Amino acid sequence: MSIGSPDSTVGVEEHPASAEPVRTAATPHGKSPSRIAFDRLRKDKVAVICASIVLFFVLVAILAPLLAKLEGQDISTFNTQQIDEFGYPTIGITPDHWFGIEPKTGRDNFARWVYGARPSLIIAFLATVVGTAIGVVMGLLAGFLGGWVDRVISWLIDFVLSLPFLLFAIALVPIVESLRGGSFNLTPEDQANIRFYVLIFVLAFFGWAGLARIIRGEVLSLREREFVLAAKAIGVPTYQVLFKELLPNLVAPIVISASLAVPAYVTAEAGLSFLGVGLVEPKPSWGQTIAVATNWYKADPLYLWLPVIGITALVLALALLGDAIRDAFDPKTRR
Repeated sequence: MSIGSPDSTVGVEEHPASAEPVRTAATPHGKSPSRIAFDRLRKDKVAVICASIVLFFVLVAILAPLLAKLEGQDISTFNTQQIDEFGYPTIGITPDHWFGIEPKTGRDNFARWVYGARPSLIIAFLATVVGTAIGVVMGLLAGFLGGWVDRVISWLIDFVLSLPFLLFAIALVPIVESLRGGSFNLTPEDQANIRFYVLIFVLAFFGWAGLARIIRGEVLSLREREFVLAAKAIGVPTYQVLFKELLPNLVAPIVISASLAVPAYVTAEAGLSFLGVGLVEPKPSWGQTIAVATNWYKADPLYLWLPVIGITALVLALALLGDAIRDAFDPKTRR
């Protein structure tokens, strides 16, 4: 039981039989702030629709092998017999190729589309989890301990926020590849895996600082509250004060920050892949497909619109869901 929690009081006071029992703070008479927020989310039609869209893309990413097998195609088969001498597909949408085939290579568009949802979601969610965890821990330590710890962490936050994201991402890929022997000595699969993990690192590295600054400010205001002072007075270990007393009071800013970070990371992954510093073959990626498809837009517009629609729908749903979560957890908002 947390120090200073209302559960520490007596449930019902004794009174004469003719009197009604008086409920104290321990008697359940209301809902927690988190429960109220989730109830507001369930009543928000926009949030429900957006959550359904996000769930659809998550299922597409998880079931990508099954969906491709259902169509009867895969992501690596070259159907060169269905490509003319100029590289244009000779077929469109068919029962064997639900979204047609890729120009020049003849690979199946549907299989590459469903597999392309995977890296965007995996990178975005992993980077969000890692960045959120680091940001929460750093913010808690800086705000609660103060002193030189606060000064060092605050300096790190300012340093990270001052770095140029795009230049850092572009420079880090060749550095990591050179440490592994250079791009000429790496297989395409090795290069794709290196870039996959580099993207996660870059996004998490730049994502934790903003959340840490928010958490630090919240902790500075909470550490002088009675329940924290009482916990410190009776000798509760610091880690218990941080994670059992302070952390439950920081759910709202953490959830809001994470919900808004995911769509930003999906966009960042697609943008970096489009610029050529993100994912590369043989790992399918919507951003990579858009970069190639711009050269074939007039002849095969569907090839470009498929990943564009996927990214737009996913990012828009995530962004609107993030706004709904922010409004639901903000006690000053009434929708």
